[in-house]
Amino acid sequence: MALTDEAIDKIKGMILSGALGPGDRLPKEADLAERLGLSRNSLREAVKALSLIRVLDVRQGDGTYVTSLDSNLLLESLNFVVDFHRDDTVLEFMEVRRILEPAAAALAAERMSPAQVGRLRDLLAELGRSPSVEALVANDLEFHRQIAGGAGNSVLCSLIDGLSGPTVRARIWRGLTQEGAVDRTREQHEAIIDAIEGRNPDLARSWTTVHIAGVEEWLRRAL
Repeated sequence: MALTDEAIDKIKGMILSGALGPGDRLPKEADLAERLGLSRNSLREAVKALSLIRVLDVRQGDGTYVTSLDSNLLLESLNFVVDFHRDDTVLEFMEVRRILEPAAAALAAERMSPAQVGRLRDLLAELGRSPSVEALVANDLEFHRQIAGGAGNSVLCSLIDGLSGPTVRARIWRGLTQEGAVDRTREQHEAIIDAIEGRNPDLARSWTTVHIAGVEEWLRRAL
């Protein structure tokens, strides 16, 4: 094991064991290096790596702290990875969306408040009858984001939000080239809202699967 990896593993072990908790300040570098049996250089590199993935927060002139370790914070690194996707992997992102988003819709049918459902309807109404493709896609992204948020699971919400980016161009492409894409999207969104408002998780899951699978199938044929 590389020395930096060993240092990362030892700091991780301290957090997992409870020796360090969210918000705790790490001991001084020299003291921590001695305690863990590491060189100060290896420890310094480990701290840099863990700060990049938001496990540690290095505060200049103050010290190094364990972050809140909230899922939203830790999953920010997923966005960094997703940004480097290749166009030929977009179908794989669509497959993951087809797995996760129906589950989020099912949870939303159980957990969304009437006010949250009302905001979904307002969002759909904002679209108008003849939106531009850009407006349609922006509305679609926010629609799915609100449902993910309404699922009441921050990890699931962060994953879905992080995976949305790579499919934006495919959504725009579909809106530009597939006849009836706007009406189809509107009708399916309406059906999803009805299922959520009706507290019907199975129906919400089914309609969301139909909605995403339709885009995925179109993209497979287009490619």
